[in-house]
Amino acid sequence: MPNKRIAWVTDSTAYITEELAAHPDVYVLPLSITFNDDTYEDGVDLTSDELYKKIRADKEVPKTSQPPAGRFAELYDILKEKYDAAVSVHISSQLSGTYSSALQGQEISGFQVEVVDSLSMSYAITTLIERGMKQAGEGVDPATIGENLQAEAKRSECYVLLGSLEQFYKGGRMSGASYLIGNLLKVKPIIKITNEGTFEVFQKVRSEKKAIRRMAELLGEARKVHTIHGVQIMHGNAPAKAAELKQLVEEKFADLDIVVGEISSTIAVHAGEGTLGMVWHNEEA
Repeated sequence: MPNKRIAWVTDSTAYITEELAAHPDVYVLPLSITFNDDTYEDGVDLTSDELYKKIRADKEVPKTSQPPAGRFAELYDILKEKYDAAVSVHISSQLSGTYSSALQGQEISGFQVEVVDSLSMSYAITTLIERGMKQAGEGVDPATIGENLQAEAKRSECYVLLGSLEQFYKGGRMSGASYLIGNLLKVKPIIKITNEGTFEVFQKVRSEKKAIRRMAELLGEARKVHTIHGVQIMHGNAPAKAAELKQLVEEKFADLDIVVGEISSTIAVHAGEGTLGMVWHNEEA
């Protein structure tokens, strides 16, 4: 029996590699970013550079919104004509309504879509899509791929060194008390995405240099108990910070595959320019 042809759907918070961007079966629905009365589609008509310039000029923290269910339904209806099923992998349902919109879109369309909550964002989504494609190539059916990826989602680890406490607070991602303490003490909080897909303040560090070193240490601690093949360093217009962290990782773990890339505009809205993130996947023993 021939393998089912599968479409791969995600949103603009994912890190889209060159391979995924060129892949004919990958489809990306953008989140929206709104400044006052102007709305832009992430990665379509607003680049990260343009976003940072607007925030610097206006001092305004824009709003973000997920693609509506109707957009997902329209896409899924189009995919019906070419594919047997789709696997749709999205930003954590605790951080955005995108996953919920995808589920609603599937119900409207009636197409077989396996909707996966990544419980994270950025390269964690990328990893799940790549693993799903590998399974599809091995003949695994779409429903099983969806189940497998949902289980795999809990194996990602993601730590974030915020570029802007103020943006994170104004975006509703941090309590007033934590923001006040951070501002008064000038600490650099390292944020972790939990296994439930939520943000938590993992550790407060006194300086950025120490925070960057601490992130490399966290990778080392994880390697003591997990097999890790690669690490992804994501940044918000902060190539020097990313290079510093990459060098630390290379010095300690020369065997790891390291990817360096930029966070999406939607993530940058909340985390701020200068953000540094680190993502890896803990392999099953």
